[in-house]
Amino acid sequence: MTLELIIFIASILFGMFLYWRESGGNGLYRFFNKIFNAKALQMKPDDKKGFVYQQSFVLRLVFIGTLFLIGILIVRFLIPIDLATISLFASMVVGTLVGTYLAGFIFKSEKVIDAKADSIEDVLHETLEKGKTLIDELQGKEDVQDPEINESKTEHPAEEEKKSARERLKDKGLL
Repeated sequence: MTLELIIFIASILFGMFLYWRESGGNGLYRFFNKIFNAKALQMKPDDKKGFVYQQSFVLRLVFIGTLFLIGILIVRFLIPIDLATISLFASMVVGTLVGTYLAGFIFKSEKVIDAKADSIEDVLHETLEKGKTLIDELQGKEDVQDPEINESKTEHPAEEEKKSARERLKDKGLL
């Protein structure tokens, strides 16, 4: 069980590495695409699709399964010991799939954070300031005042300063 767990964690890291490498360049996928497809069906030069990068689940599963089957065949011929069991194969494939999706999530969240970094920073500063004022109010400090309250006091003069409707009409000469 320990060997399977170690291989599962290593395959998650391998899947993340595989996704990261293919996000940078897909030369091997382009090579196989040129070999297997006719000129009209080949990839466009700006297409970034790879074996695991921007692929659907089924194709990722097929490519990763094929990769590990080829690796197991090579290991079986080099080392006659039966190390590659079905449970190890399954944990390698599942771990690599999990690693590719985890890496995709990290890359997408990194792009979103980079795009919204300024707005997140502003929201964070506003939240911190509101928290500081709330803490000061809870501690009972009276010297901290809300600027909105001060603005509302200056906009509306006191009731005593206002003239009554009768006095305004008299000033206009209507009464």
